Amino acid sequence: MFIAHAAVAALLALASLGSAFMTFTKNPQVIGSMTKVGVSEGALPWLATAKAAGAIGLLAGLFVPALGEAAAAGLVLYFAGAVISHLRVKDYELAPAAVLTLIATAALVLRIASA
Repeated sequence: MFIAHAAVAALLALASLGSAFMTFTKNPQVIGSMTKVGVSEGALPWLATAKAAGAIGLLAGLFVPALGEAAAAGLVLYFAGAVISHLRVKDYELAPAAVLTLIATAALVLRIASA
């Protein structure tokens, strides 16, 4: 189970770091998506930091299980919130957030199962 968790956690960490980088650098596609759901420009650095912290926590969680659980749970909540934000404004271009929610959930379940 640990190997499966490590693979999923590494994949999620890579995706989260990429998303954080694109948010920090104000990638037009990411900014456009966030603007559609009502995210203010002032919130962008905070959201990017949350994704980066989750990614770092996932990787550190390979050695400290409780930290990995907390990071995975935080990313589940973050990406589930993104899905809800898209649905709230009737924006159905939510596949990236939905997929990341599922991957974060898998990371959390595998982390708990491998402990």
